[in-house]
Amino acid sequence: MGADIDYEVEYNNRARVPENPALMAGWARDAAAYRERHPPRVIPYGPGARNVIDFFPGDRQGPIVVFIHGGYWQALDGSSSSHLAAGLNAHGISVAIPSYDLCPGVTVDRIIENMRSATRELARLGQSLVISGHSAGGHLAACMLATDWRALDPSLPENLVVAAYTISGLFDLGPLVETSINRALQLDHVTARAVSPLFWKAPARGSLDAVVGETESAEYFRQSRTIVERWGAAGIATLFAVVPGANHFTAIAPLADPRSPMVARLMELASR
Repeated sequence: MGADIDYEVEYNNRARVPENPALMAGWARDAAAYRERHPPRVIPYGPGARNVIDFFPGDRQGPIVVFIHGGYWQALDGSSSSHLAAGLNAHGISVAIPSYDLCPGVTVDRIIENMRSATRELARLGQSLVISGHSAGGHLAACMLATDWRALDPSLPENLVVAAYTISGLFDLGPLVETSINRALQLDHVTARAVSPLFWKAPARGSLDAVVGETESAEYFRQSRTIVERWGAAGIATLFAVVPGANHFTAIAPLADPRSPMVARLMELASR
């Protein structure tokens, strides 16, 4: 860790983007409107109220694109992201948006297990998965790409997760330990490293895209560049990119636009 880096400043996105309440209210409004027009199929994957997946079906047979919401593992749920299915749905691609349990009620490790359970449930649909995610959801998407699914369940296909597409993701949780974000996470340096996919065995297959909003902190750039370099050196296809003009909260907006480069890239990943 860099002793001269103020991690609170680097990672406190709500402080960095003061207009975040209006942006998040916009998510809720747009998501509710999309759900009204396109009611999702709700798929349970566990016993808890938050152990559900909102499934927005398309008419194409290729991979399903999963989107995992952010909120530093302690806020929000999948329903606030429903509108982000719009871009891909417009091209006939199915989108699955899971919710998960939150800290401090559970640990980050338990949230990773939530997403593994959700991924195994989605496997029952018989299609491979491109897993995208924002912020903490980017962390979880990377964790899913790095999971050895056949080791967990020999009946699962080796190529269940064909790609991860992370938007402003977090892959090394160590810097969060000394920040206010950790009040809910309750990590120490040992447990933070254990849930950091940067330090896991690199995925054996698939690809990783890591994109970051142009105006985000240096640490967010470092996080994505580092995992792209490390996993790329281990042999999988990786790509680092910037979302032009975007901050931490607006970086996901292109998912709702059928004509955006982000949707085009996810369509490419879902056609492999």
